[in-house]
Amino acid sequence: MNFSNKNVVIAGGSQGIGLATAKAFIQQGANVLITGRNPGTLQKAAKEIDSANLQTLAADTSNMTGIAVLEKWVAESGKKVDVLYLNAAIGIYAPIQHVTEADFDAQFNTNVKGHFFTLQKLIPHLADGASVIFTSSRVAAAAGVASSVYSATKAALNKIADIAVNELAERKIRINVVSPGPIQTPGLLTVASEEIQDYLASRSALQRLGNADEVANTVLFLASDAAAYINGADIAVDGGSIQYMLK
Repeated sequence: MNFSNKNVVIAGGSQGIGLATAKAFIQQGANVLITGRNPGTLQKAAKEIDSANLQTLAADTSNMTGIAVLEKWVAESGKKVDVLYLNAAIGIYAPIQHVTEADFDAQFNTNVKGHFFTLQKLIPHLADGASVIFTSSRVAAAAGVASSVYSATKAALNKIADIAVNELAERKIRINVVSPGPIQTPGLLTVASEEIQDYLASRSALQRLGNADEVANTVLFLASDAAAYINGADIAVDGGSIQYMLK
């Protein structure tokens, strides 16, 4: 998979899956822009990757102001975007009766509104034949206790992707979704104790958690010419979790 001279934008690329994906694209020759809310985290990511092919942009894409900052950067670059990876997400877990309006809005703003309007605003800047990839989750099809809002955001994202397939088909822009299961990322490790991590691993057919590089490799495949006829797919990167639960 050669991405030489390809321009990649990753919304939510300063850590975890986004950072691993940025590294993988750069290793294959791409020019990569990663966004994030925290300038310090972005600076740390830039130092870790240490490549002239990487650029960073502090932009909170959960709101229209941050999305406008990203659109302006892309427009002023004068380059079309070959790959748009919409990855930013947050999860706040609570039973329905304890969910606050603030928690509800934060998740929908980051996980749904942000990606919807980032895609909308960047459509004029996408190259014909570009690849757009969303990070969803296997929880979109599950019914886990205390995950109602987070799961709903991912289900909404999947439907947006479905419709985008048809709306952007005239320009040969492919839209695909990657749906990870439990992945060892800073986000998971900060909310899940070792006991919970062991439990999550036990619910996979492979009996382990995934790692961010495994998701990144899937994203690169979907963005590559090797996947030129894959459009509208939702690829699970979950070690066979759903099948194991049906065992």
